[in-house]
Amino acid sequence: MAIDYRDQEVVFTDIVGVEDAEVLLAWLQEHGSAQADFSGCAHMHPANLQVLMAAQVRVAAWPAAGPLDTALRSAFSNG
Repeated sequence: MAIDYRDQEVVFTDIVGVEDAEVLLAWLQEHGSAQADFSGCAHMHPANLQVLMAAQVRVAAWPAAGPLDTALRSAFSNG
């Protein structure tokens, strides 16, 4: 499973596909103060990124250095 839903944290691993976006949205609506752990994530479909940005999640851990790390840091930057 590419997403592990914990108490107040969502942990992403491997490849997170478009099919995960709807469940992610529902979970985030129930867990308003959730944070995201991208440390094990290799690829994320943009639909999931849009859900995370709209929910204004906090980032607990970034992925390994590379294109995904750069994209996520840019998307979640405050300025």
